Amino acid sequence: MHFSRLSTLAAAAVAASVAFGTSGARAEQFVNVLTGGTSGVYYPLGVALSKIYGEKIPDVRTQVQATKASVENLNLLQQGKGEIGFSLGDSVKLAAEGNADAGFKAPLDKLRGIAAIYPNYIQIVATKDSGVTSLADLKGKSLSVGAPKSGTELNARAILGAASMSYEDLGKTEYLPFAESVELIKNRQLDATLQSAGLGVASLKDLSTSLPVSLVAVPADVANALGAPYIAATIPAGTYEGQTEDVPTVAVVNFLVTHSEVSDDLAYEMTKQLFENLPEMQAAHNAAKDIKLEDATKGMPIPLHPGAERYYKEKGML
Repeated sequence: MHFSRLSTLAAAAVAASVAFGTSGARAEQFVNVLTGGTSGVYYPLGVALSKIYGEKIPDVRTQVQATKASVENLNLLQQGKGEIGFSLGDSVKLAAEGNADAGFKAPLDKLRGIAAIYPNYIQIVATKDSGVTSLADLKGKSLSVGAPKSGTELNARAILGAASMSYEDLGKTEYLPFAESVELIKNRQLDATLQSAGLGVASLKDLSTSLPVSLVAVPADVANALGAPYIAATIPAGTYEGQTEDVPTVAVVNFLVTHSEVSDDLAYEMTKQLFENLPEMQAAHNAAKDIKLEDATKGMPIPLHPGAERYYKEKGML
């Protein structure tokens, strides 16, 4: 009898604290972090970001959602189905313009910028057996260009176009995410994969340790033909197993994006905690070493969220 009375009192206390918590000064806020496939770079960085937000922003509950990355993330943000998401710069630009070919039926007018983060390197990797070492060598070969209408696939179209090529020139085009592309190559069913990601992406590390591969150079004239938001870049020697030389390629900057319905205070905290906890981001993936506060507003293709703007003004950047 005594025990059940205590249980009842405990239950009442819990109910009271729950009721008090929800009607207290601060209601709990939910932050859904939109990432990409689990074998890419967005996912581990999103997990780290979610942990930082959960620990450092009062009354915030977080969740990480694996998605098809850039294009899906931007469409979800427009619908209010996430509070922050990762995306490639060219996808953000096309979303703001409402480019239907890129997967945006109308201009996504609710998107707001949080920060420019690190560059995605376009990494084209072929089996040594295929003999592919240049973009021209891809003619007649099979290539995976990323999930359909993903940021990676938009990059693939743009790069082939700048090299005066198209999917028609390939022997076969596969539209597969990173890990699946690698599995097909390992099974000798595919010659090459194009992956737009941070350096040292898990899928390509796995591939380079499984069989001999070549990294395909993207020459500077292709970078020049592409123009902004693409830049000429280098994949340093030793990034992948058996890679003895630097390989020229192109890169495109990634952005963290939110939407206009997110409160100014939450957007401010999401921006601040990102930059005040960069070591945790770097521990999650090496690509985060390129996230720098001084670059945070560079090349932003959409308006900054007022909350993010407040943080940059405090830091004397605006």
